[in-house]
Amino acid sequence: MSRPVGPYAPARRAGDWVVTSGQVGVRPGAGGAPSLVPGGTAGELRQALDNLAAVLETEGVGLDDVVKTTVFLVDMGDYAEVNEVWVERFTGARPARSAVAVAALPLGARVEVEAWAYAGG
Repeated sequence: MSRPVGPYAPARRAGDWVVTSGQVGVRPGAGGAPSLVPGGTAGELRQALDNLAAVLETEGVGLDDVVKTTVFLVDMGDYAEVNEVWVERFTGARPARSAVAVAALPLGARVEVEAWAYAGG
């Protein structure tokens, strides 16, 4: 799991909820600095979801516990690609999701995902 690129917590617990900061498709590169993975939006989203799963795991929950997500895209033309990856990764009950177009994302990422997970049982 890459460390945050800013002064914020990757996740915070609030009662029975775990709220995550946005995750982008990075992994540690040379010297430990975060580096975007190859593969465009689909590749970045797969890595972002791996990063999200790792963050959730530190709080004792997983992707199956995710209830709500927000996906930020620099190009809404990538929406179909996002859907394809989503079906791969969320094979059971899928979380509610919003998709928002943005002008830019940290580190030049094409996609970012934040989530709310229920940890109450």
